[in-house]
Amino acid sequence: MSSAQPVTVVGIGAGGWPGLSATAQGALAAAEVVLGGSRQLALLPADVPARRVPWPSPLLPALPGLLEAERGHRVCVLASGDPMFHGIGTTLARVLGPSAITVIPHPSSVSLAAARLGWDLATTDVVSLVTAEVETLNRVINPGRRILVLSAGAHTPAGVAALLTARGHGSATVTVLEQLGGDERVLAGAADSWAFPAGDPLNVVAIECGDGPTLPVTSGLPDSWYETDGQLTKREVRAVTLAALAPAPGELLWDVGAGSGSIGIEWMRGHPSCRAIAIESSAERIATITANAAALGVPALRVAHGRAPEALDGLPQPDTIFIGGGLTRDGVLDRCLTALRPGGRLVANAVTVESEAVVAAAYAKHGGELTRISVQRGSPVGGFTGWRSSMPVTIWAVTR
Repeated sequence: MSSAQPVTVVGIGAGGWPGLSATAQGALAAAEVVLGGSRQLALLPADVPARRVPWPSPLLPALPGLLEAERGHRVCVLASGDPMFHGIGTTLARVLGPSAITVIPHPSSVSLAAARLGWDLATTDVVSLVTAEVETLNRVINPGRRILVLSAGAHTPAGVAALLTARGHGSATVTVLEQLGGDERVLAGAADSWAFPAGDPLNVVAIECGDGPTLPVTSGLPDSWYETDGQLTKREVRAVTLAALAPAPGELLWDVGAGSGSIGIEWMRGHPSCRAIAIESSAERIATITANAAALGVPALRVAHGRAPEALDGLPQPDTIFIGGGLTRDGVLDRCLTALRPGGRLVANAVTVESEAVVAAAYAKHGGELTRISVQRGSPVGGFTGWRSSMPVTIWAVTR
C-alpha cells in the first residue's frame, strides 16, 4: 500500500454503527473498500457504499497479497473494539509499518467490562484465551485477584469455571458479560456451581478469586508441584539458576536437556512475553513437561523432541540458553555457544566429575562466572534432626 494512502483501521463494538464516533463513521462512508470479519461487516448499514471484503482463512498468509490487490483504493479495515488490543491493528502495523495505518479505536471489551463492574483496570489481570489454552489462567489465579478473560467462544465460561474448581478456587465468583456495548446480558455465579448453558460467543469472563491455594510468582517453586521421574533441577538450585539466567521480557530460552521442564516453565512464568523451548530426548518426559507447563500456567511452552545437538537444528535463535543435560555430549556446548545471539547468555549446570571437566575447560577458554552450591536439608535422625546434603552443583554462566 502506498504510504500516501494509509489504511484506516476502525474499531467497532457490538452496538454497531450508532456507537461509532463521527470520525469513524466518516472514514467508513468515504472508503472504497472495507475489509473485516463477517460479523463486523454485517454491522455496517446498507448505505455505506464501499465494497465489502471478508477476511480469508487463514488470514495472515493472505494478508499482504490482499492489501496489495487494493493498492490505490481508499481502504478501511473493521476491527472488533480496540484494534490495538489483541486486534488486527497490531498485525497491520507489523506487516505495513506504523506509518501506513491510521487507527480510530473503539473501547475494548475489557474496558467496557471494567466499566460495568466498577473494577480498576490498572490492577486487573487480563488474559486472552482467543488463541490460548484455558490453562494459561493458572499463571494468574491467586486469592483476592481480579481477572478479565477474553473468551474464545460460548464454551469458554464453563471451561474457566471448571479450571477454577480444579485449582481449589471453586468459591471464585464468575461473571459472564455478553454482547458488551450491544444487547448486553450478564450471568454470575460461583465457579464450583456453574450450571449455565453455553450462551453468546461474544463474551468476556470476569473472575473474582476468593480463598484458595496461592501460586507464588517467584522462581524456585516447591519440587512437589512438579510431576517428575527424578530428573528435576531442585528448588534451591533452580532459584539460583534462574537468577543466573536473568529472564527479561520478550526473550527466548532454550532449555537443553529439559528433564521435567522446570527451568523453562519458571522462565516463562517470569513475564507473560517470555518464551521457551524445552529440548528433551525422552518421550515420557516430553509428556511430563507438557503436563507441568499446563498446571503452572504456561501451556504455550514449546517442546522439541530430540537429542542435542541435532535437535537444535532449525530452532529460532535464542537470547539465553540453559544446559541442564547432555553437557558431555560432543558438540552440545559448542553448538549452543554458536547459536546464541550476540550479547546472549548461557548457563550450564554440572553435577558429575565429567560435566565439571567440560565446564572447567569452557571457563578457561571463554571466561564467565563459576559458582558452586551445595544444599543441605534438615531431616529426622532418630528422635532428632540432622542435615542431609544433596549433590553439589557447579554453575557456569557466560555472556557471548
